[in-house]
Amino acid sequence: MDKGSAPQAGVTLERILLASASPRRAGIMRAIGWPFETLAADIDETMAEGESAESAVERLALGKALAALERRRAPLVLGADTTVVVDSQILGKPNDDAEARRMLRLLSGKWHDVVTGVALVSDEGHRVVAHETTRVRFAPLSDAEIEWYVASGEPMDKAGAYAVQGRAALFIEEIEGDYWNVVGLPVRLVYKLAHEIRK
Repeated sequence: MDKGSAPQAGVTLERILLASASPRRAGIMRAIGWPFETLAADIDETMAEGESAESAVERLALGKALAALERRRAPLVLGADTTVVVDSQILGKPNDDAEARRMLRLLSGKWHDVVTGVALVSDEGHRVVAHETTRVRFAPLSDAEIEWYVASGEPMDKAGAYAVQGRAALFIEEIEGDYWNVVGLPVRLVYKLAHEIRK
């Protein structure tokens, strides 16, 4: 007689202190039902000369997690940092409309990489750091489309001057890899690291 498969253990998501003021990262955590609190981590996000995107986002993610842990003790603290790389140029958040236009012109009609560093730090002193890379292809953008998008205000606090989950979805032709990474938090990677840090 077939008795069916054995009962599976439930998924346990330990409460996390999210070292970020990003509404997108908080929204992702809420969407997957991961219990969390937020605490913005104010650190210098300047990249070192010659530093790779992967090294930078991992360093900054860890810096944010450690800064938050110094301010509030918590069993587990999560830091994250995202950047965009196109034609070997690293794009952070635009400082003004002109820079947003420049970034969007660079992305127009091209593939680019979205790289997010993730760091988990425990109050016992353990830490794990990794990064996720997702490839994204933009459709060719007209000047009118760029002006419309910049005028929306959406690019201003986004790495690479766009939000894949917002109006920029109109311009995305293809994504290879983790969609949530493009939004700002690769949740599968976070889940894996959360298990790793507690081993």
